[in-house]
Amino acid sequence: MSCGDPHDTDCGEVLDHLYELLDNEMAEGDCAKLKVHFEECSPCLAEYGLEQAIKALVKRSCSSEHSPADLRGKVLARIDSIRAGQRAGESLTVAEAAE
Repeated sequence: MSCGDPHDTDCGEVLDHLYELLDNEMAEGDCAKLKVHFEECSPCLAEYGLEQAIKALVKRSCSSEHSPADLRGKVLARIDSIRAGQRAGESLTVAEAAE
């Protein structure tokens, strides 16, 4: 995606880091670079707006759902079990790890 105009920041680079910006995980200077790019490049701005809307929709749709109270404990126990198997020299397949 590109508007065809030259930019200081490449469209591909902007799109590669889009979720970092949306998730507030980007350094302030890098955020500023992307925002300047959006001012110059309407296709990237449109993509940013679309991803922002999708993220908001997912948040609204999933915010009322709560995980089971014991889920955290089960996940941590499974991680410990997998780690213990790896320390013992066992090799787990993806299917076994997912059980």
